[in-house]
Amino acid sequence: MRNLQKKYQETYALRGVELNVHPGEVMALLGPNGAGKTTLVKILTTLLRPDVGDAFVNGWNVATEPEKARATIGMAGQYSTVDGMLTGSENLYLIAKLRGLGRRTARRVADDLLSRFRLTAAAGRPARTYSGGMRRRLDLAAALIGAPPLIVLDEPTTGLDPESRLDTWEAVGELVDDGTTILLTTQYLEEADRLADRITVIDQGRVVAEGTSDELKATAGNRLVLYVAEDHDLAPATRAAARATGATPTVDRRARRARRVEAAVTDGRAALGRALAALDEEGVDVLEIGLNRSTLDDVFLGLTGSATRAEAQPGGTR
Repeated sequence: MRNLQKKYQETYALRGVELNVHPGEVMALLGPNGAGKTTLVKILTTLLRPDVGDAFVNGWNVATEPEKARATIGMAGQYSTVDGMLTGSENLYLIAKLRGLGRRTARRVADDLLSRFRLTAAAGRPARTYSGGMRRRLDLAAALIGAPPLIVLDEPTTGLDPESRLDTWEAVGELVDDGTTILLTTQYLEEADRLADRITVIDQGRVVAEGTSDELKATAGNRLVLYVAEDHDLAPATRAAARATGATPTVDRRARRARRVEAAVTDGRAALGRALAALDEEGVDVLEIGLNRSTLDDVFLGLTGSATRAEAQPGGTR
């Protein structure tokens, strides 16, 4: 993707996005609501034309050669698109026929995918009787028909319960093991942390960070975390943390067993020593103190803030 720009009236959805997804890797796109993720996916899957810039999928320009690009893409959106009235087998057979496969080949492909995604026992049941995880696996199976080298997963676990989410992650892991290239949009940071080889953070239509999960976490440094038992200890503990780290601490009074003070640090061990000395000077008894590695949540909030923005698109899409 080169300098992708998209504007709706006076609002920019994309502002010059540059992004490369390498063969065989999982690239996760993270961003708050309104960041431009869905606009980017729509352009990449030939459903929308950019105002400026180019996007290529497996060598094909999605704007000038959409049919050729589309033939190399499998897509599973936020919500299940399988027909609940059809059986699992009928759903996959239908998609295979639409992909141009012959009758026998379509049957074989459907059977193979049902077996691969552990749906053979439910193959003859209407899809409406499937659990959320089973429907998502059927969606992924449908996306694989035609063996596309790129699979686009647009928030694939939205609305799923934890068990179904784990089931979907396992299915995605199997695709990765087979060398499939995956572009994943998600708002679940744990999902990106678990599945992605690289992560791109988008905010207000721009790429604001890119790297592996470890690389992004390293940019946020470590955090000094301490717990005190009483409210009256919070103010002096906060002063001590600020003096030790040079950062503005955050205070959480809602912790179940204690009150928590947290601050970013760049020189972990030295800051910990300074914090202990400062707490002693303030006369504060702490229940616990230590250094925590920054999480992907810390990185995400640091890059984008916690505000939720609505992306101005027709029909309420994001």
